Amino acid sequence: MKLVSLNKDGKDVLGVKTANGMIDIGATLSKHPKKDVPLTIMEVIEGGSAAVTALEDYITELADSPSYILEESQVEYLPCVTNPGKIICIGLNYRKHADETKSPYPKTPILFSKFNNTLAGHQQDIPVPKVTKKVDYEVELGIVIGKETKNVSEQTALDHVFGYFTANDLSARDLQFTTHQWLLGKTCDYFNPIGPFLVTSDEVVNPQNLNLKTIVNDEVRQNSNTSDMIFSCSEIISYISQHMTLVPGDIIITGTPEGVIMGYPEDKQVFLLPGDKVTVEVENLGALTNTLITEE
Repeated sequence: MKLVSLNKDGKDVLGVKTANGMIDIGATLSKHPKKDVPLTIMEVIEGGSAAVTALEDYITELADSPSYILEESQVEYLPCVTNPGKIICIGLNYRKHADETKSPYPKTPILFSKFNNTLAGHQQDIPVPKVTKKVDYEVELGIVIGKETKNVSEQTALDHVFGYFTANDLSARDLQFTTHQWLLGKTCDYFNPIGPFLVTSDEVVNPQNLNLKTIVNDEVRQNSNTSDMIFSCSEIISYISQHMTLVPGDIIITGTPEGVIMGYPEDKQVFLLPGDKVTVEVENLGALTNTLITEE
């Protein structure tokens, strides 16, 4: 199931992308009420399989009724997870990306954090902070945790995944390397667009065989596959869970492949500027597009 979170009249509205279009669940429930059907993306995640089943059954029942299909061109997308408790990111997790930055392969996953101020949705404009001149893109596979996760094995780790999404780990490289801590360059406002869809895990057969792509102003910049990860999704989840408890709604951004601007020779590094349109895409999870603008 492809879930979306939408802004409708200033409210967070749950949508479901179907073969016929986008269903506005809130509007549909107002005409066809039914108990136990979730109204927001966080309610679905926190409700787990029972909430997903209730939503699937409800949509099936509506087959012969008006479905309140939204025109996607009129939709205002919110981040596909609107209020994660944690945003955990993995650095240098693709072999070819480590190679292009002349970095050794890490022996354990490199963890850093983003915060909720970095979240942005599909088609949302991203202001370029005045304090940076080196904004870079990073297409990444995102994971959403669906149940409490502590000390899980690699063999059972994926059982704790609610779903997956496309992410762009925007990075201010000049700020990132001002100190040994990457935090400053990773946590500017709206520097973590995610979406457009949150795809439930049953629709992702193998997260270690998904194509990833970045397109900047119609030019392909990144084109790789999650099979190049140094640490797999199951290894990452298991590793993190040895150190902290993951809970429903926590998200993990799993690293970027080769092709980032920072990996180019210095004389060919042309960083993102206001007016640039960046599209990142993960196979079966959807394409996420944002345009950079000047910060007011």
